[in-house]
Amino acid sequence: MQCMGSLAPLGSALCPSTCNVKHAVPTTLSARGVAVQGRAIGRRGAAAQAAAGTAPRAADPVPKFGVHGLVWEGGWSREEATRVISGTAAAGYDLVEVPMVDPDSIDAAHTRDLLQQHGITASGSTGLQPDQDISSESEEIRREGLRVLKIALQKCSEIGATQFVGVNYGAMTKYAQPASKEQWQHCVTSLKELAVVAADLGLEYGLEVVNRYETNLINTASRAMDLVGDVGAPNVVVHLDSYHVNIEERSMEAAVAVCGDKLRYIHVGESHRGYLGTGSIDFAKFFAPLARAGYRGPLTFESFSSAVVSPLMSNGLCVWRDLWDDSEDLARHARQYMGAQWHAAAVAARPERAVRS
Repeated sequence: MQCMGSLAPLGSALCPSTCNVKHAVPTTLSARGVAVQGRAIGRRGAAAQAAAGTAPRAADPVPKFGVHGLVWEGGWSREEATRVISGTAAAGYDLVEVPMVDPDSIDAAHTRDLLQQHGITASGSTGLQPDQDISSESEEIRREGLRVLKIALQKCSEIGATQFVGVNYGAMTKYAQPASKEQWQHCVTSLKELAVVAADLGLEYGLEVVNRYETNLINTASRAMDLVGDVGAPNVVVHLDSYHVNIEERSMEAAVAVCGDKLRYIHVGESHRGYLGTGSIDFAKFFAPLARAGYRGPLTFESFSSAVVSPLMSNGLCVWRDLWDDSEDLARHARQYMGAQWHAAAVAARPERAVRS
């Protein structure tokens, strides 16, 4: 196996354990044979980092590292919630993203107790079904979407979350035509109503930018900012996803820049939805502009495999392959990979942030 260190600023996260190239931190191989950054570097390693200026500093922006619940389980029963939250904490994450496709089924009190027990926080997310499309020309469909979303917002509040994100502005499906002016206006009107509910509950409402095969409303960061502007509510913000950015945007940097301080939530996902660093996304170019901007919101790992997600979600996301079957190994690798990438980006961004300050 050849060292892949040239593909990222921190080669140690992308090279085999037999590599002869000297890196700043050691590497180990996960159970699936994917190289990951070691947690401990020892006194000599720490001294070397300090001398080279690569050790963490208090002034470096520190995001919350999160993981989507569907990495662990396909639902959110009491038993599944217990496994998801305990696994998330054990893997070193700060936050778990709770899937709220069926918010009525979530035992909020139980979830909140588990979060407090394990010392982590949560966000909530969803992807609306066609019969819940709040941008639909059908008033009945819009009403159903508003009903479900208001329940989800209430559940978010009850579990102690402060952000509700995802495709929560229209159906997560492949539309047969571009969005019409009427569809856009229905979406704006619905979101204005939801923004008030979310604000009363102390929640940010994050609009996820997804590719053209999953919505016809906001496929780029620029279009998301148009929608945020038309809604005109301070708690309506942008949620970017590296998987979708890689498909639709001219560059990672441009997508981050256009959002400014409205960028409040990030999904980190590989081009094939599997192990980070094994696909075609250049994550160094994704993390770098975030670090330069001083981003401090969640960085939430998202990955799907038909071995875990429900048939409904699997079909909706076109996840028809078993990309992985070991949730723990996948999650631990992602946490270490994101940490290594963020550290490298934060170190590289220091001179620029110092000039701005």
